[in-house]
Amino acid sequence: MTSPTNSGSCCTPGGSCGTSPAADTQAGITTVYRVTGMTCGHCEGSVSQEVSGLAGVTSVKAVAATGLVTVTSTGPLDDEAVRAAVDEAGYELAGRA
Repeated sequence: MTSPTNSGSCCTPGGSCGTSPAADTQAGITTVYRVTGMTCGHCEGSVSQEVSGLAGVTSVKAVAATGLVTVTSTGPLDDEAVRAAVDEAGYELAGRA
């Protein structure tokens, strides 16, 4: 007995779903920073909002539990500009992780 084909599925015969992996990744440069003082979701939001305002930044993910802030940008970021944004949010940039 042969298994039926599923011509209506988005999954490929190899078992992957959706589009190619390249379509799921965001283009740009990803930099991870260590920020001290974040303790909750509000902290994460404050840091994310300030860093998101920098020119070229396309996404920011701050995680209070680890103190890590992952920034994706269209080009290299000036660490001093990131430091100033984090300071404006009320936290301290400890450097790149």
